Amino acid sequence: MVVAKEKLRLDKYLWSIRLFKTRSQASEACEKGKVKMNGTSVKAAKTVNVGEEYEVKTEARKWVIKVADLLHTRVQYSEAIKYYIDLTPAEEIEKSTFQSESFHTGKRLSKVGRPTKKQRRNMEGFMDEE
Repeated sequence: MVVAKEKLRLDKYLWSIRLFKTRSQASEACEKGKVKMNGTSVKAAKTVNVGEEYEVKTEARKWVIKVADLLHTRVQYSEAIKYYIDLTPAEEIEKSTFQSESFHTGKRLSKVGRPTKKQRRNMEGFMDEE
């Protein structure tokens, strides 16, 4: 007979299903009110139960998830997605994909912005010929 662990903290669950990279990020999101249940913010120490729905705001997007089963350890993504049901509205998903396309990585697009060294030399030569 397998005895299941009946209690699981919300921050640990969100970390184990891979919505956050670290458990501390998950608990910080709870503290800042980015994790809600029925419209009210919940604490990181809240016990998770099967069937509950949560609204979670991550850096990437806003999630609406329903707990399908409890997951106590972090597993690979293909396994983790079996432990929750994604109820996120389609327009929210579309909005997040649009934002990720325009996400600034710090790199400039090729041939846009500052001139290259060759272009600067050509400009200097052009300006000197006056």
